[in-house]
Amino acid sequence: MKRRTFLSSTALASLGVLLTRCGFAATSEDKNETQLNAPAKKPVVVSTWIHGMQANKAAWALLSTKKSSLDAVEQGVRITESDAENRSVGLGGNPDRDGNVTLDACIMNHESECGAVAYLQNIENPISVARKVMEDTPHVMLVGKGAEEFAYNQGFPKKDLLTEGAKEAWLKWKESEDLKKPEINHENHDTIGMLAIDQDGNLSGACTTSGWAYKLPGRVGDSPIIGAGLFVDNEIGAACATGMGEAVIRIAGSHTVVELMRQGKTPNEACKLAVERIISKHKDLKDLQVGFLALNKNGEAGAYSTYAGFNYAYTDNEKAELIDAGYEMEW
Repeated sequence: MKRRTFLSSTALASLGVLLTRCGFAATSEDKNETQLNAPAKKPVVVSTWIHGMQANKAAWALLSTKKSSLDAVEQGVRITESDAENRSVGLGGNPDRDGNVTLDACIMNHESECGAVAYLQNIENPISVARKVMEDTPHVMLVGKGAEEFAYNQGFPKKDLLTEGAKEAWLKWKESEDLKKPEINHENHDTIGMLAIDQDGNLSGACTTSGWAYKLPGRVGDSPIIGAGLFVDNEIGAACATGMGEAVIRIAGSHTVVELMRQGKTPNEACKLAVERIISKHKDLKDLQVGFLALNKNGEAGAYSTYAGFNYAYTDNEKAELIDAGYEMEW
């Protein structure tokens, strides 16, 4: 290097240090670029709630053998969908007001391809039907009878999803004086959302649920809606939501979280800001539990909820653990 070039480079470097010490902070874009250019931790898989621990095991079995994040999230949430003891996802899910179990799910890959099903009945694994919609049709979402017929045509077997336990709980609810409205609490709509980054650095996500217990027939929440219950941008990160779907839809929740990460926010900061936005949009916060989970391109995860109690499963090469999310309020 020539002496003049060396001196010029040294002067510029010194100026940069001086500006930093004087408090001239980098812009959000600069910080985001720095974060995304840092060495990424991969693979990583995260999912909502304690049932995510078992789901993560299935996803990790694929990620650890260098399979794609798309395969991982699909197979991961299928574990929860097929768990008859889980009352909020797939088989054994709580029915609607009329006693019908109706399922919603969506999936999205690193190329922004996505598929979804809503108000789907008699199919145990709606997430796999959603993937078929993504890969085998020109559409993004199929609903109701159309989605069910599509599933049969794709070889999915018909199955009665209403288990005896869920039926007994529904009959008990019908006898109560609360029949006028669906049941709301912080435990009966705990969707599973899963996000993963694979060995190649590609992100994918999946979200699946049986929805709000004893909901009005025909109700669809945020879980099958791309941008609300789930969103993936392979340049930035991914996010998913759980809780009161109507509130998530109102702010395009998961898309909002990803866009906040694009502006330089950490996953945790982005989830917190999205929760604060929901709170600001609602006059009545009673029973309004919403949680967001995010994973950025670096494999960094974060989560936040309106009320205490939300947690998520985290798995990477070093650990598998259940992490309590930050929150705004106590119950």
